[in-house]
Amino acid sequence: MAFNLKEKIVLVTGANRGIGKALVEEALHRGAAKVYAAVRNVETAAPLVAEHGARVMPVGLDLNDPASITAAAKVAGDVDVVVNNAGVMRMLTALDADAIDTLQFEMESNVYGLIRVAQAFAPVLKANGGGVFVQLNSIASVKTFGNVATYCASKSASYAITQGLRDSLREQGTQVVSVHPGPIKTDMGVAAGFDDTAAAPSLVAVDTFDAIAEGRFHAWPDPLAEQVGAAYARFATNIVNRDIK
Repeated sequence: MAFNLKEKIVLVTGANRGIGKALVEEALHRGAAKVYAAVRNVETAAPLVAEHGARVMPVGLDLNDPASITAAAKVAGDVDVVVNNAGVMRMLTALDADAIDTLQFEMESNVYGLIRVAQAFAPVLKANGGGVFVQLNSIASVKTFGNVATYCASKSASYAITQGLRDSLREQGTQVVSVHPGPIKTDMGVAAGFDDTAAAPSLVAVDTFDAIAEGRFHAWPDPLAEQVGAAYARFATNIVNRDIK
């Protein structure tokens, strides 16, 4: 299954900065007719509107607020591609005193938020012919790092949900893409201590839309992610991408 973005309508969560902003800009570069910039505070999308005009439409959406997600799905009733980019991360090991509270915080946005977005927008995508649903996961979905163990657990769970969504949405003709970046130069990356070797957000945006165009389930967009993806490829081919009955 492949998809042509030209003249399509896209929604990106967490669109005001970092990877989200790069996704908005790449979608417009590839000919999207309009991009909904889905953010908690619509005022933060003003710079995107100032630069791109009416092709960017801010819409309120908070992964922790189910009502805002439902409302956004009504506003963006013409959407063809939903990219769930928003997420959270804290730097904790599993032995830190706040590990359980932190895991609950990360699961709320990274997993429950994903489910909420999928449930709200799946009927919209179906009504518009199927379209595409994209989830920004991470190399942390398949490899746990001790200093961000709770984040890795949440991203592993979000990857599991993404695989389930691929199966559940297949019948309605919705393509699902799972994106797995490594260290990226974003505000979150800086907070995590990523150095100057971290990759640019634009790499994530480019490979995300390449994956959509090429009908790929996995996207491994940066140099470290490519290494992980190459090592993971055999398992992905024989297990993840295979129908096992």
